[in-house]
Amino acid sequence: MKFGNDYDTLEAFRDGFCDLDSTNHSVVYGFLIESYCRKGMFDKSVDIFMHVCAKGIFVSPNVVYLLLGSLVDSHCADVIVDKYGELCSAMREQPFSVYEFVMNRFMNKGEVEMGLRFHKALIQGGFGLDIITCNKILKGIWMQNDIGVADDYFNMVVRIGPKPNVVTFSTLIDAYCKEGNLDKAFVLFDVMAGNGVAPDLIVYSILIDGLFKAGRLEDGQRLLLVALDKGIKLDVVGFSSAMDAYVKIGDLGRVIQIYKRMLNEGISPNVVSCSILIKGFCQNGRILEAFGLFVQILKLGFEPSILTYSALIAGFFKSGNLRDGFYLYEDMIKKRCEPDTIVYSVLINGLCKQGLVGDALRFFFQAVNRGLSPNVFTLNTLLDSFCRLKCIVGAMKVYYLMGMLNIKADTVTYTILIKGAAQLGRVDEALMLFFQMLKKDFKPDVITYCTLIDGLCKLKKSSAGLCIFDFMCKNDVAPDIAIYNVLINMHSREGHLEAALGLFVHVVERGPKPDVFTFNTMICCYCNFKRLDDAVQLFAKMTSEQLRPNAITFTILIDAFCREGRMDDAMLMFSKMLEEGPEPNLVTYSCLIHGYFKSQSMMESGLKLYNEMLENNIAPNIVSYSILIDGLCKRGLMKEASCAFRCALDKHLLPDVIAYTILIRGYCKVGRLTEAMMLYDNMLLNRLTPDHFLERTLEEYQLKKAGAIHLCA
Repeated sequence: MKFGNDYDTLEAFRDGFCDLDSTNHSVVYGFLIESYCRKGMFDKSVDIFMHVCAKGIFVSPNVVYLLLGSLVDSHCADVIVDKYGELCSAMREQPFSVYEFVMNRFMNKGEVEMGLRFHKALIQGGFGLDIITCNKILKGIWMQNDIGVADDYFNMVVRIGPKPNVVTFSTLIDAYCKEGNLDKAFVLFDVMAGNGVAPDLIVYSILIDGLFKAGRLEDGQRLLLVALDKGIKLDVVGFSSAMDAYVKIGDLGRVIQIYKRMLNEGISPNVVSCSILIKGFCQNGRILEAFGLFVQILKLGFEPSILTYSALIAGFFKSGNLRDGFYLYEDMIKKRCEPDTIVYSVLINGLCKQGLVGDALRFFFQAVNRGLSPNVFTLNTLLDSFCRLKCIVGAMKVYYLMGMLNIKADTVTYTILIKGAAQLGRVDEALMLFFQMLKKDFKPDVITYCTLIDGLCKLKKSSAGLCIFDFMCKNDVAPDIAIYNVLINMHSREGHLEAALGLFVHVVERGPKPDVFTFNTMICCYCNFKRLDDAVQLFAKMTSEQLRPNAITFTILIDAFCREGRMDDAMLMFSKMLEEGPEPNLVTYSCLIHGYFKSQSMMESGLKLYNEMLENNIAPNIVSYSILIDGLCKRGLMKEASCAFRCALDKHLLPDVIAYTILIRGYCKVGRLTEAMMLYDNMLLNRLTPDHFLERTLEEYQLKKAGAIHLCA
């Protein structure tokens, strides 16, 4: 017997089988459909499928997936459109959407146009598509990180149907917010209103959250109020988002305001909103209120989260209360709230900031034993602490430890090491680390460059600093204002006024925008060159540009006026400072007092100002005591000067060589050489080396008062 090809066999099998009146042969029918599909005979597959549907025979969903998939892959979507009604009817008993399957298949294959044409053909064919399914397709496209395709699909749905609902709009609005494209999200918000779809809680929450995360706090606050005015009852998530945004910029007042509004709206806080408020309190040093809220969380029956613990522990550590911070850590362990990397980093960072680097390192190893997976942030914290203590050996050990733990160093790691080496004056090591960083294909950022340039400039290696600056610009790293401040300050210190002024004009005209430090540096530069009128003009320009001067700005100008003997102008500037803020500090008072004491006729004003400083609870340091002693010595009030000197000692302020010299010279001037030499001996006992000025003073009075020194021998 001679058989034909596979096709003839399948045909004969199909014809014979279809004549049987049976409903129990779904497996065989499935086999036939699958076989024809594999042979590329899609018309036959569809015929058998329609026959099966007409007979009411169940077909496995896998067979249907194969049939539809084969038709899509072979660009036979028109066949699906022609038989769409029958296909949907056949699958009505199954949790299966023909439309969803076909659209997902097209999108996964990247055949977007084919998918859009399929949708359009179904609409034009009069098939009523389900918007819920369309929303699922839209979300699926966006989840594949293709916002452009999602937008095309959305526009087609809006244009030809089915009619979009609030979920359709919220899906794409959420996508644009997460992409950071808030302008496009608000365009959709407007389109939504134009289509007669009222925004709901979810839409407002998405937009409010997007605005706050983008730092557009006022816009977010406005939209929140609009939502409330429209009767939208925002949930605790929306309010928490607003609170978190203001915590990040340190505006605790607004955080409390939003929290109270939430309570007034009848919304109960949850552990997240309470934790955010705790964080806000802790950041502002209001640790008692933070702890009170923590107790309230426990009373409400909430389980404190890792966020709650980390915020409160950070607050305790910030206030220097390590004991209570570690008590909370132990409480976490007891309650089986396993600390994460953030909590451990807070604890290690807290110990480091208190200078307890050895304890921090021991705690780090304990944490690793408890299951901590150390990351580069934690080790960078330890590294930075060793560098701050100027222990470069310890820092390098932490660096080698990173390698042992298979933790890759990052740009921050190298920046910390470069800063540490530069602060110790080890320029060659700092440069070596920088070039090692480049060799390992790390991209130094603007902070790295600023750290290295600042270190070189402070060590009077200005040529090397400028070379690094040029290298940075050639590598397309845009310098920020901090780098320009370093360079302007360098030129100022080296007496290059025109170079400093040139850089200042550059940032004013081209950017980056100058800050208070930029103006302070340039004002100081003018003062050093005795161009006080130019400094005053620059101060006026600064205030006209809505840049608020700080205490340093005022003190620089007050000191310059005092040095030139213009005490009236100095007091006018001081009065302006008192009226407009900021509050004067110890240095400000010291400059003024010194200015008054230089003039014999104004001694009383200097003493009055000194008393005013004490009344304002500004504690004098050894410099301000030296100024007071100098003023008293100039008036010959040696008893009072000696009393001020002893007062400094009583306050555990160790006099420096300048303080000793002032009092010794004062005793010499009034002929009390014995006391002068006793004070000199006391200075030597305290291991202070006399400077040239003091030696000259003693020699001068030894010559004038022969034999006086012999009396003290």
